[in-house]
Amino acid sequence: MTLPVAGQMESGTESFSGTATGYMDGGGNLSLVSNKGRTCTGNFVYVTGRNGEGVFTCSDGSSGPFKFVSTGTRGTGTGTIGGAPFTFTFG
Repeated sequence: MTLPVAGQMESGTESFSGTATGYMDGGGNLSLVSNKGRTCTGNFVYVTGRNGEGVFTCSDGSSGPFKFVSTGTRGTGTGTIGGAPFTFTFG
């Protein structure tokens, strides 16, 4: 299942859009592009039925962990990229 993703840095200086794809085996990936042209991709796994976590790697060399809560068709998440906090929603 592939769902739309929208997010922004907590500072408000950069926003993201992209997709999240989840697979039947409990894994998946996120692919984001920012309004500043930065691309970030990350793989994730569900650690419980509703909670997942993963790590982003971005085109500028920055990276960071993220986590999310999902209903199955929508959800919210938080993380850091290069130490800067961001939030996102999907579905």
